[in-house]
Amino acid sequence: MLPVSKRWHNWARTESSTPVTEIFPRSADQIIAAVERARDTGHTVKPIGASHSFTAIGATDGIRLGLNRMRGLVSADPAAGRVTLWAGTHLWELPAILGPLGLALANMGDIDKQTITGATQTGTHGTGLALGGISTGVVGATLVTGTGELLTVSEDENSELLPAVALGLGALGVLVTVTIQCVPRYLLRAVEAPETLDAVLDDYVARNRAVDHFEFYWFPHTTGARTKTNTRIPIDPVLGPAGSGARPLGAVSRYVDEEVVNNTMLGAVVGFERWVPAATPSVNRAIQSVSSERDYVDESHLVYVTNRRVHFREMEYSLPLGAVPSALRELRALIERRKFRVSFPIEVRAAAADELMLSTAHGRESGYVAVHRYWKDREDTYFREAEAVLAAHDGRPHWGKMHTLSARDFSERYPKFGEFLAIRDRLDPDRLFTNPYLDRVLGE
Repeated sequence: MLPVSKRWHNWARTESSTPVTEIFPRSADQIIAAVERARDTGHTVKPIGASHSFTAIGATDGIRLGLNRMRGLVSADPAAGRVTLWAGTHLWELPAILGPLGLALANMGDIDKQTITGATQTGTHGTGLALGGISTGVVGATLVTGTGELLTVSEDENSELLPAVALGLGALGVLVTVTIQCVPRYLLRAVEAPETLDAVLDDYVARNRAVDHFEFYWFPHTTGARTKTNTRIPIDPVLGPAGSGARPLGAVSRYVDEEVVNNTMLGAVVGFERWVPAATPSVNRAIQSVSSERDYVDESHLVYVTNRRVHFREMEYSLPLGAVPSALRELRALIERRKFRVSFPIEVRAAAADELMLSTAHGRESGYVAVHRYWKDREDTYFREAEAVLAAHDGRPHWGKMHTLSARDFSERYPKFGEFLAIRDRLDPDRLFTNPYLDRVLGE
């Protein structure tokens, strides 16, 4: 146990806090001891993973649990396609764990810095209308509750809790392990191409239904979008990736795209636009004009994930799938009417409906609209007005990204919100795992 003298901050530098103590447990017993200490001293206790949430969901002025000593594989059942992982395992560590077992995650987002519990507890997702977010793959977990009990939740034990625990916002306990349903390793054929925004919006729903994965980016102040379509290809267990059709990007091409363009050049551009905002429309149009096509095939995680070193702030809302085109058109009109200068693109993805209590895709096929700003740009009018547009379309904000909604709003947007709160009362009756963010979104 260590006293904490430095303030914690998240990746985007949007939130910070100063815990009184930091503990780095190595076992469930040590987590139980930390929870008991919190109860005895009147503190709250919060685990922290990679600090990649844009909200203060992981902040605490009480006891912070660093889970970086609880990482890796606990057990595996390759025949069933299931693995049990320690809670602090990062997504970037999974290919080395799952690959030798012939397995992969069914889907991923484009960032792999999060821990498996941070990703599942906040509802991290990728894109693909037949696929849910990462939390929908949680088939079991062990967690320490607010009463100090080590609780097992699975399809066979305490199964009624699984739809809450799989995506629990860290409000139900400290996860020790999670069991994930995986799929056999697979390739993705990635096709990236420039198109007009209106063409994409005109058949947005049909495009999502026609392919495995579809997403697009739109740079405000331009007429164009960049589409990304990924098609799943099985890996022959004998021939391996190379014999199954892999055509990866060359090392130089990948470096130029991911490091030079996505990081070095983007960092320079948004830094320049911050000081000369009037140049933003011209710069965005110049970027659009040089957008080119790419077509390659590689292992799934190498296609999904992009290395992002330019820090930004993000707000993302889930909408009913069919509402996405009108919402994008309203955002475009808002940006031009209010003369906002927006340097980062708007990202649009989709996911299948699911039955997790607090999933942003609960009960409906969902489209996701994400808006971004450079992390040093603290002018928030754009976010506030964009949020009003998205919320008006029955939007549900991503739990780990910026928003202003509260428990009253969520009680109207989530049919099982009350059931989740009842489970919270059962597992954390004294609110050991709360913080100001959870007080706002769940109530006290």
